[in-house]
Amino acid sequence: MDEQTIRLLQESFAEVMTMRQEAAALFYERLFALDPALRPLFADADMRSQEMKLMAALALVVGKLREIDSVVPVLETLAVKHVAYGVEERHYATVGKALIQTLSLAFGPRFTPELRNAWLSAYGAISAVMIAAARRGEATLDAAE
Repeated sequence: MDEQTIRLLQESFAEVMTMRQEAAALFYERLFALDPALRPLFADADMRSQEMKLMAALALVVGKLREIDSVVPVLETLAVKHVAYGVEERHYATVGKALIQTLSLAFGPRFTPELRNAWLSAYGAISAVMIAAARRGEATLDAAE
């Protein structure tokens, strides 16, 4: 990821963090609108806490874009945990759509094609790491059965 893209992501995320509660709530609203079948995965979750976990995870990744390799183990662990919660590979696309919709609504006309592409690229890289780890985690679980 080039320096301009990293700067664009970090600057835009800093703005999102000024409205983190609203942005996180909007994200989950969009997620459940896109796929209502995901709602049961959060049936026992304190959604306010879940929203803050989402923002903390995004802050960690966005803050470490220049040394992304340092957060790969965190993303892999998170992905394996998500498998245990019932998250399936197909859900990553829905999460990506919900993220882009959230950012589009938050930024309005300032969500330029350049900003959209930066976020799509970042999410694509992050989700690829998580999907690969989830596949390995599922294979390990299947082998143990």
